[in-house]
This record gives sequence, structure tokens and C-alpha cells, in this order.
Amino acid sequence: QVQLVESGGGLVQAGDSLRLSCAASGRTFSNYVMGWFRQAPGKEREFVAAISRGGINTYYTDSVKGRFTISRDNAKNTVYLQMNSLKPEDTAIYYCAARTGPMVRTTSPEYDYWGQGTQVTVSS
Repeated sequence: QVQLVESGGGLVQAGDSLRLSCAASGRTFSNYVMGWFRQAPGKEREFVAAISRGGINTYYTDSVKGRFTISRDNAKNTVYLQMNSLKPEDTAIYYCAARTGPMVRTTSPEYDYWGQGTQVTVSS
């Protein structure tokens, strides 16, 4: 079992930056593939980014490539999502998720543990 707590969301203007953090507690953090997902009002939850257990491999949805960066610090049990050049369409609740399997996956059913989410609102 692992507990996840996101932080860092807020209200920003288009073009601004935010860094989300997800602190994990419980089992060994480095055993988990970590992902970020988001859900906008009236839409399904969608994949944003994921990172392998050692932090070597990263994956992004096309709409955030070049703007968002996922990283992790296994010594601090924390995964980050640096979001630059934010757009109004990035407005959503952002969720951190942990996957026990060894392979990185980009679909939410593949993840076993979820945080409560943090709201990101980007005004135009």
C-alpha cells in the first residue's frame, strides 16, 4: 500500500508555470512506476505523463510534450510535474498515481494507487 498526496496546484494565467509535487508514503517508492493524469470538467480522466521506477524513461501525451516535464526523487519519495507555457486547456484536476508493475503504462486502469488530486486553473 502507498499513500499519495499532491500539492502545488493553483490559479495561473496562460503562459505561466506551475510545479506539482506528489509525496508518497508507505511501501518503497522506487518500486513504483509513477504517473500523472488529469480530468477536466465533463471529460474523462486522461494520461499526462509517466516515469519509470529509476527515472530513466519518461512518457508524455502529445498535447504536453515540450511543455511539461515529469521527474522523481526516490530519496525524497516524491514525483514532480513541471508545467510550463500553461494553456487554458490544461485546466483540470491533476492526479498522481502509482503502478506496482515494472512497465510504464499510460492508461488509468493500469495504476493501483491514486492521490486525491490538485486543481490547476489556467485563465486566458
